[in-house]
Amino acid sequence: MQVLIVHAHPNPQSLSCALFRLAQETLRNRGHAVDTIDLYAEGFDPVLSLEEKSAYLECPDWLIQRFETHIALISRAEHIVLVYPTWWWGPPAILKGWLERVWLPKITFKPAARKGARLVPQMQHVRHLTVITHGGSPWWWLKFMGDPHRSMMTRGMAMLFHPRCRKTWLQLHDMNNVTRQDCERFMQKVQRALDRA
Repeated sequence: MQVLIVHAHPNPQSLSCALFRLAQETLRNRGHAVDTIDLYAEGFDPVLSLEEKSAYLECPDWLIQRFETHIALISRAEHIVLVYPTWWWGPPAILKGWLERVWLPKITFKPAARKGARLVPQMQHVRHLTVITHGGSPWWWLKFMGDPHRSMMTRGMAMLFHPRCRKTWLQLHDMNNVTRQDCERFMQKVQRALDRA
């Protein structure tokens, strides 16, 4: 399977970076072809400019040319793996900005043809989405809030994918209070999940 792993954390010594390396190693050992994007390491600029926003629907081809390397990677991926921390109940700004600037019309979706209609998904080659994340909130607080982050990824983003896309959500909660053993157990859980991918 063709896999794309996208990582978003600034600290190379972080748990997130260790999970990124683990995902690469595990999936390659399982015989998958693995591409990677490390947004912080690349220095990706997440800011959508006025010029880009103006061209978003009117002239997407111009934007597609600007991000052709990343677009080539998402366009061939059958399994997308996102590895990042949860900050303020959502993905880091750099990952959100990557989605806004790279997941463009004509590539990931066709805009709705009329008011009230649904967009047309263009990423049906993606048959598996895996999210590996960790954050400071306890699980019950996210449930109380309606878990907007999980809904964004496994419902909103995944609607662009194959109708039978498998979704795997792996999250370590309460990061401000976890022990080394908690982190090790979570890494083992991630490895087992990716072994089944």
